[in-house]
Amino acid sequence: MATRNSSYTSSELYALRHSAAHVMAAAVCRVFKDVRLDIGPPTESGFYYDFDLADRLAPEDFDRIEKEMHAIMTEDVPFECKEMQREEAEAWLRERGQTYKVERLADIPEGEAITFYTCGDFTDLCRGPHVESTGRVKAFKLLSVAGSYYRGKETNPMLQRIYGTASQNDKQLKVQLKQIEEAKQRDHRRIGKDLDLFSIQEDVGGGLVHWHPRGARIRSIVEDFWKREHFKAGYHLLYTPHIGQAKLWEKSGHLALYKEMMYSPMEFDDTEYYVKPMNCPFHIQVYKSHMRSYRDLPLRYAELGAVYRYEKAGVLHGLFRVRGFTQDDSHIFCTPETVEDEIREVVRFAQRIWRAFEFEDITAYLATRPEKAVGEDDKWAQATASLENALKAEGISYEVDPGGGAFYGPKIDLKVRDAIGREWQMSTVQFDFNLPERFDLSYIAEDGQPHQPYMVHRALLGSLERFFGVLIEHFAGAFPFWLAPEQVRLLPLTDHQVAYAEAVQKQLDDEGFRVDIDRNSEKIGAKIRRAQLDKVPVMLICGPKEVESTTVSVRLRTEGDRGAMSLDDLLVHLKAQEAPGDSQEEK
Repeated sequence: MATRNSSYTSSELYALRHSAAHVMAAAVCRVFKDVRLDIGPPTESGFYYDFDLADRLAPEDFDRIEKEMHAIMTEDVPFECKEMQREEAEAWLRERGQTYKVERLADIPEGEAITFYTCGDFTDLCRGPHVESTGRVKAFKLLSVAGSYYRGKETNPMLQRIYGTASQNDKQLKVQLKQIEEAKQRDHRRIGKDLDLFSIQEDVGGGLVHWHPRGARIRSIVEDFWKREHFKAGYHLLYTPHIGQAKLWEKSGHLALYKEMMYSPMEFDDTEYYVKPMNCPFHIQVYKSHMRSYRDLPLRYAELGAVYRYEKAGVLHGLFRVRGFTQDDSHIFCTPETVEDEIREVVRFAQRIWRAFEFEDITAYLATRPEKAVGEDDKWAQATASLENALKAEGISYEVDPGGGAFYGPKIDLKVRDAIGREWQMSTVQFDFNLPERFDLSYIAEDGQPHQPYMVHRALLGSLERFFGVLIEHFAGAFPFWLAPEQVRLLPLTDHQVAYAEAVQKQLDDEGFRVDIDRNSEKIGAKIRRAQLDKVPVMLICGPKEVESTTVSVRLRTEGDRGAMSLDDLLVHLKAQEAPGDSQEEK
């Protein structure tokens, strides 16, 4: 087992950033009057805190707040934890006018400890953890301020959220700030608009994505690649309904455990239907449509299935957090004897897919059995061992997340690092001991008796929407040739060369390339600049000399001018830039 190379573990960085959020809140309470507090959690890239106060916060206020944070840091007061009974805690909060905290207090389950953390003159309802003292919070920076609805609901008060980041030292903070600045330049929402890839129209609804022609073209390429690779890996492709009767979701347990994420039911002929938040019950129905033998297993079902989940408005974020998305979904039904081989193949498959999209740095997290779980102990032990053995056999570094599995099974989460070093959790391999029992799944084993199969949930890309957002930011919109929505743009010098450009376009179209012509009457320099801004990989300039010699002048997005090239040589060059899985060796 390997861990990430860092002087601090991830849990220590979590505590550091959590403490920085408290130091910031303490500073805000010193600088401004009558501050009401909501929440202030750490995040993957830093921290934030939500405030309700009369003053309108602006970046110009950051200097005052940071100066006070440095003062609190210099005081080096300890973070002290105190536990209170519920009645005492509520009275304490009400006395200080912290009405949002009173509501958060009500969210704490009965029997769970209610803790407050104090640093100097600041006390906050919080479960921790924190660093030892405020002096440990040395390297931090406030980044931005934005509005945020309380609890993410549009009907609730609008609070003010200050974002910041903190690192272990100034050197690492400098690296973090550089990454944050680079991330701004790669923001998929801005690039998506600039390249006309997608939009989210408020007249339709937040979190509902419109794929524009260029974005839809990339999606189609990804889907074709995904399907081709799944067929090669022995999967069966499914298409299942978008809605299902309430009794299906009752049987699966979703109505009992997941209803707050499901949209309200529709009623037809006195029967309630729900739009699906997941594909699992439908794949199970396909499995149950026939009596299965051990000779039929493993069965690998895969679907690019549209699902809908209610996300609060406050958490919606571009393509990363949406309400309607296409789940890259698969369910594997297998025998206990073959489950480890199946897991190993899934891990190998995930690596192949991610490397095809130029993600090389992959880290795994093994989440084990929580306190409350279903399924027999020996099944949990075998499932967890199968996951761990697969990671070891494939040489993937991993960390253990004790008790982090779902109540119905352990799982592997695969995270990938993008071009600027950010980690994204994408692929998941999840055992399920719950649904096979709920749906009474069985197969006839070699002993002639019915046995319950193992069921493995598996997603490689996660969802196409979120994957596309990560892909945009990984490449900063400059997609590799095989993924580019427009691979080649022809740039005639004048209207006199348009007919020649059209002939070249037809020849390239016939070979399967995605080609367009810039028919504007601008000078060639302007056309080249526009093609560069549109991130077109190959530009072909057509002037009088090219027409006469039946050539094109080739200019590449990444390498600039490559000189004149015959059409035959051009085709050889373009065909060399094949999509993953299309090489002659694999045909």
